Amino acid sequence: MTDRYAAAGVHLDAAEEARRRIGELARTTRTPLALGRLGAFGGMVRVPVGFERPVLVLSTDGVGTKVLVAARAGLHDTVGEDLVNHCVNDVLVHGARPLAFLDYIATGTLEPAVAAALVDGVARACRAHEMTLAGGETAQLPDLYQPGHYDLAGTIVGVVEERDALHGDRVRPGDVLLGYASTGLHTNGYTLARRIVFETLGLDVGAEFPDTGRSVAQVLLAVHRSYAAAVTPVLSRMHALAHVTGGGIPGNLVRVLPDGCEAVVDAGAWRWPAVFRVLMRAGAVSLGEMRRVFNLGIGMIAIVARDDVEAVAAAATRAGVETWIVGEVQAGATGVRFAER
Repeated sequence: MTDRYAAAGVHLDAAEEARRRIGELARTTRTPLALGRLGAFGGMVRVPVGFERPVLVLSTDGVGTKVLVAARAGLHDTVGEDLVNHCVNDVLVHGARPLAFLDYIATGTLEPAVAAALVDGVARACRAHEMTLAGGETAQLPDLYQPGHYDLAGTIVGVVEERDALHGDRVRPGDVLLGYASTGLHTNGYTLARRIVFETLGLDVGAEFPDTGRSVAQVLLAVHRSYAAAVTPVLSRMHALAHVTGGGIPGNLVRVLPDGCEAVVDAGAWRWPAVFRVLMRAGAVSLGEMRRVFNLGIGMIAIVARDDVEAVAAAATRAGVETWIVGEVQAGATGVRFAER
């Protein structure tokens, strides 16, 4: 007898195989804080001991159309790492330690090997942050997604002592902006980047990306950097942190500025990585749009007192992350302004 659900495009046997593989990967992320059984309707994790007033910090995000590059290259695990690292950075800016993660994979036709590769990357990044992959969802939506396409999103739970949480209210005029190097585009601007690379330049994933000595796949799939190792040891010195994602430096730095504080960014304080210079030149993208769409080589900005800059930069150096003093906070209307050299 014909399986009507399979004929409609949903394959339950494939889903069961994907769940089996994903369960094995999730098991490798279990920490002493994990509670309950894998495969339950909800994931459970204990709040660590030692907090007086623990505050949970939650964030949800995705990797956008970077998944189209991954599908085109047939490399799926790195976008799983991207997803976790992006979310870790989003709670890190509030001073939070990551506790648990949930992933969501949606596709037209479920391929267990692809799903397992995606979750392999997720699990690898969870282990790197000593964080439990507490659960997730894999959805087959054949009427919504084209064959070979999928979407990837995730939710993170972190925890911070209430008195230590970062909100931006500690920022003062005279504070210094310290920029942390990105590894490339991270997870933003891919709709524009793909159009320039694949259509305007006519390159495919195996071609050499101009001015880099690396392939298009290597450049566009460079993993979104986690700044946890660089930032966590010196969180007590931070006045604020801004994760530079969609909206670029101006769209994200403004989110942590209190009233009466203007962030003045020294546009010449660091050199753009080649990928951004190529995209701007080949795509005839204006400077203003480049600043709004891409991170331009700065994936995180710390706002710290001038006396703390050396210690904060040294912690980043120990973690293998390059930093630059990229500006300062001045008294003025709340906003972000670029100062040209």
